Amino acid sequence: MNDRDVDDAGVGHKVVIFGLLDLADLAHFYLTTDSPHDVVGFSVSGEYMPDEPTFRGLPVVPFETVEETFSPEDHRFLVPMTHRRVNSVRAEMYGAVTEKGYRCVSYVSSHATVFHPDAIGENCFILEDVTVQPFVRIGDNVVIWSGSHIGHHSVIEDHAFVTSQVVVSGHCTIRERAVLGVNSSMRDGATIGEGAFVGMGAGVVGDADPWGVYTGLPAKKWSR
Repeated sequence: MNDRDVDDAGVGHKVVIFGLLDLADLAHFYLTTDSPHDVVGFSVSGEYMPDEPTFRGLPVVPFETVEETFSPEDHRFLVPMTHRRVNSVRAEMYGAVTEKGYRCVSYVSSHATVFHPDAIGENCFILEDVTVQPFVRIGDNVVIWSGSHIGHHSVIEDHAFVTSQVVVSGHCTIRERAVLGVNSSMRDGATIGEGAFVGMGAGVVGDADPWGVYTGLPAKKWSR
């Protein structure tokens, strides 16, 4: 947990979660059971408002008018979304939240090993059994799923998505919006280009081109 995620008295914030699908449900569970924050509601775009505007016993409000119910001065957001459209949907929603004047909390599991929490940006979602070694920097709006290893002196840029059991070796650079599939691994010093997709079980032994799709062991760029 970053110091900025609590107030001067060490108390968490009132948090609104964007979404009603699985990741939002998980975010509610994790924040409720493993953080100092108080989840006070959910928000979705107006076209997706449920007939019964509650979820997990909390109000659901349209995002277009969310500030009328939950002011940016008194509340923060968490936008826990998937890597749909190579992370662009989550990036756009995170941008829309910040444009309304909200700050976002990050969730870092108490069961993760993180040596420099202050080097983690806003709206990150880092789950249990993740190891983030010393001198790692993680940008804003990054998801790191359970059991992954981020090696020393590596950088994960904004809007990236690291799935389960991924190994990022030391001195790697994961560019914006990259997606690392389940059980994939990156050799030390590798650069995964912007928007690149590394498939499940792939082993990257060099660099990955921006927006390329890589599969296999050793990983090779997939061509249509």
